[in-house]
Amino acid sequence: MGEDINEDPTHTGSGSANNTNTEENGETIEGVKYYTLEEIRLHSMSSDSWLIIHDKVYDITSFLEEHPGGEEVLLEQAGADATESFEDVGHSTDARELLLQYYIGELHMDDRKKENETDENVSNSGESSSSWMTWLIAAIAATVVGVMYRYYLSEHKSS
Repeated sequence: MGEDINEDPTHTGSGSANNTNTEENGETIEGVKYYTLEEIRLHSMSSDSWLIIHDKVYDITSFLEEHPGGEEVLLEQAGADATESFEDVGHSTDARELLLQYYIGELHMDDRKKENETDENVSNSGESSSSWMTWLIAAIAATVVGVMYRYYLSEHKSS
């Protein structure tokens, strides 16, 4: 009576004690719940932990004690985007499948754009600086090789 039932077939895990909170937050569009970064940041404690991995939101509260790397590793990322950390570790296929049972929704589209724009700006400024330095190093190396070659030729002609 009056209870919301999660119709998402991927959410088969036991969930957290705050699962009713999960149902109250977020915006549902076409059967998918979307959460803003602000909403997700509120879930960063051991009693209520959410993660973002590849723009998908996971309630990993009930998994904290079971995590092979320890719960501290997960709590460091709780309430934030853990995609890079998740991929850097090189999780197995089993770990990725296990993750599906903690799925509760998606990161809101507006927040995805913000993150992608920030990443593009950082990478673009880094690329132009890196590209410029690559050409400078190549030009200096070519100049040094040219000078050494002329010196070598002039030494051998006089002998």
